[in-house]
Order: sequence, then C-alpha cells, then structure tokens
Amino acid sequence: MNQAAAIATATPSLGDAQRIRLIFCLLCACAVAYLLTAFAGAILQDPDNWWQVKVGLDFLENRTFPTVDPYSHTFTGQPWIAKEWLGQVLLALAYRAGGWNGVVTLIIATIGLTVFLMGWFLSAWLKPILAIALALAAALLIAPIYTARPHVFTLPIIVVWTAMLFRAAREERAPPPWLLVLVVLWANLHATFTLSFIIAAFAGLDLLARAGLSKPSLLVKWVVFGLLCPLVSLLHPYGVKAILATLTVAYGNEAVPLILEWNPFNAQEQLFQEAAMLLAIFGLLVSRPRIGWAKALFIVFTLHVYLAHLRFVYLPFLLIPLVIAVEIAQQYPSLSTTAWLAEKRDGLEKLFASRFYAICGAMAVLLVGAVSILGSAYQVAPSPATSASGALAFARDHHLSGNVLNSYNFGGTLIFHDIKTYIDGRTDQLFLGGFTKTDDATGHSDGKPQLEAQLKKYAIGWALLTADDTRIPFFNELGWKRAYADDYAVIYLPGT
Repeated sequence: MNQAAAIATATPSLGDAQRIRLIFCLLCACAVAYLLTAFAGAILQDPDNWWQVKVGLDFLENRTFPTVDPYSHTFTGQPWIAKEWLGQVLLALAYRAGGWNGVVTLIIATIGLTVFLMGWFLSAWLKPILAIALALAAALLIAPIYTARPHVFTLPIIVVWTAMLFRAAREERAPPPWLLVLVVLWANLHATFTLSFIIAAFAGLDLLARAGLSKPSLLVKWVVFGLLCPLVSLLHPYGVKAILATLTVAYGNEAVPLILEWNPFNAQEQLFQEAAMLLAIFGLLVSRPRIGWAKALFIVFTLHVYLAHLRFVYLPFLLIPLVIAVEIAQQYPSLSTTAWLAEKRDGLEKLFASRFYAICGAMAVLLVGAVSILGSAYQVAPSPATSASGALAFARDHHLSGNVLNSYNFGGTLIFHDIKTYIDGRTDQLFLGGFTKTDDATGHSDGKPQLEAQLKKYAIGWALLTADDTRIPFFNELGWKRAYADDYAVIYLPGT
C-alpha cells in the first residue's frame, strides 16, 4: 500500500487529522499575513506599482484593450498591448475599493493564499509542523518579489499547477483537465504563463521516467494535455501577441541588463537566499535522496532561472519542496504524514481537532480586524522615492508644460498622474531600438553630448530627475536651471 492509500485509510477526509492539517496551514498563512501587514509600506516600493494600477483604472473606465502606447511622448502610437490586463484590473478594483490600502490588502491576501496552499500540499506527505515550517521559510525567502504587480497573483496558481501535475505523474494518471483553466487565468494575469508549459513538460518527463513506454495511451493523454496548454493560453484578448510579447523579453531585449530584477543572482546581496540554497544542497548531498533524473533536471532548471534572473526567486523556493516532498517522506518515514497519523495527538493538536470551527472563526475575526486596521487606522502609500509628490505639485502649481525627460523611477507616477513619459517601466515592449541604451549612456561620464541630442530630438520642456540622477551635472553645464529640489526629486527648466 502506498503512502497516499495509507493516509486515506487511516483518517476520513474530514477527520481529526485533516482538521489539524487545515488549522496548521491557516495559522501559517495568517502569521505571514500579519507579518506583511506590519511592513505593508514595503509592498509599494516598486515604481511600476503606479502604472500597473493606472492601466487597470483606464480599462475599467474605457472598457477597451489598448493596442498602441497612450502613455509616453517618445513612443506614443507605437504598438503596445496590456498583456497582463486581468492582473491590472484586479489591482485597479482594489484601488477603487480602498486606495493603496486596498491594493496592499489584496496582495497580502494573495500571498497568504499561496502560503496556505503550499502548506496544504506539503502536509499531504510531510508532518504538518515540518510542512508549515517549509512554507513559512519559502514565504520569507521570496519576500523580495512582494510588490503590487500582477505577478503576485500567479503564485497560488503555480503552486497548484506544479503540485497537481507532479502528483498525476507520480500516480501514473492523466493530468486533470480542469488545470487548463488555470493556464487561461495565468495567461491573462501575467506574462510568466509560458512557465506552465515548461513545468508540464518536466512533469511529463517524470511520468516517462516512472512508466517508460509501458503505457502508451497514458503518454498520449499527456502529450495532448501539453499541446492544449499553449492552445488554451490563446484565450486572451490579444491572442498570440501575448506570447510573442513575452518572448521579446527573453530574446534580445536591450533593457534587461539594466533592470535590477532581471540581473543575475548576487551572493553579496542575497545572503539569506544563498544560505538557504547551500543548506539545501548540503542536505541533499548528505541524505542522498533518490528523486529520479526528471525531478533532478527540474531542480537544475529552477535554480538556473533564478541564478540568471533575480525576479524568479520563487521558482526554487516554492516549487522544489513541492516536487521532492514525496521522496523525502518515503525515504525518511519519521518525517512523513503517515508516521504522524500513527502517533498520538498531543494536547495542542487535540484542541485543534475538538475546537475546529471555533478556532477557524477566531482566525477569521482576527483577519477581519487586521484588514480593518489596514483599511482605516494605518494608511500606506507608495514610496516617496517613486512618487515625486512634491515635485509634481510644483509642476502643477507652476503650470509646467511640454515634454518631460524623467528618470526611470518616476515613469510610473507620471503615467498615474496623466503626464506622458520619456521612459517608464514598460520596457518589455517599448523604449527599444537603442533608446534604452542611449538613455543609460546619457548618465555616464561622457554622456553630455548624447543628453543634449536627446533634449533636442524629443523637444524636452522640463526634466524630472531623482535626487541622485547622474545627469544632474550635465543639466547645469547645459545652462538648465534648477527650479525645484527635495530629498527625492529635482526639476530642471531650460535656461532663458
């Protein structure tokens, strides 16, 4: 009898053990949510938060899917699609409901759901306390990507997708057809939906490693499922354009080397992540778990993608535990759910089981209270390093007009305030053809001639720069006058 069958016969689906698992997972999710509430402002540090919400607000207002750029003066009218429209609409709805507090609440709730799901899937094989410890550790390690952007909404999806596909492969059955709904949802939420194809392929390889060619009809079902994944992802307002736009980021995008989240792993800056990876590798080497070549390749893939691009930190820390939990449980029975089911329940676990509904109700009340606090008493706002609120108030009061040359980090707030940008965070599709490289070059020691050329080419009427923008000395040398300055932003106007 395998472990899944042992669990099924040892406890009913709504028995004490399942209730205890559920409460453990809920407590873990609540703990993460409360912790994030205490640092809610950190979720709004990204300059892209502004324009992601604005795109969603404009969609709700106009009910149209843009096909050309409406937000910059440098690339206005050029092809541009809101390929992550659904995620942006969710952010906009949250903003309409509760301002930036509403946005933060939605993001925290999504992260809490991700932690709950991870704990639930892990606790199917590992002792609940170990499962929630792993889920909590993963939640803390991927904290750098917690920001008000659509990719956060895909985290619960990728957990369910990976767990269910590798479970199907392990049990040598076809993938559940309802998973294709997740592909459609994922495709409309964020551009990383192409990862679903790759994860499905690795799960298929795991099945092949287990069953070989002994079950041709099952292999056919997996192949059909794999072919349906990209097909159903075309259920998107932009169809194949969404996939093509995603590929432009991976191949030949000049902005990628210049954006922090696309940089490769840096051990000096990601100390906790490095320590976690080294500890995990040490554990794998010492324990020598038999995970099979397909899962070994999957581990290598997730590590490679993360080491190449920081933004994919969630791939190894969320997915590797989900994929190898069954092997750990089978090879180390003392850590397994089966062993836990055979043990006597301790006092805390008995309390969880006997007071299930009361405890769940209490957690619900506490969560409602936290949301109420976040929605009223504790007001959050985007970082002043990206908002340029004082500078924009000055620009409005002094009726500054004409095209603006802005620092990259102010592009989002300009879009949000209906001011056409020089450059902003939509470099996945725009500001290409040498533009981003040229903009970067204007900040180098020999960039003054290029900056002067850009000022003339784009008929710049004023400049909004971060206080540490390296181009500030050039503006002084070119005769531009500093009209405004604070700790975060500087405004320059042409000299008269």
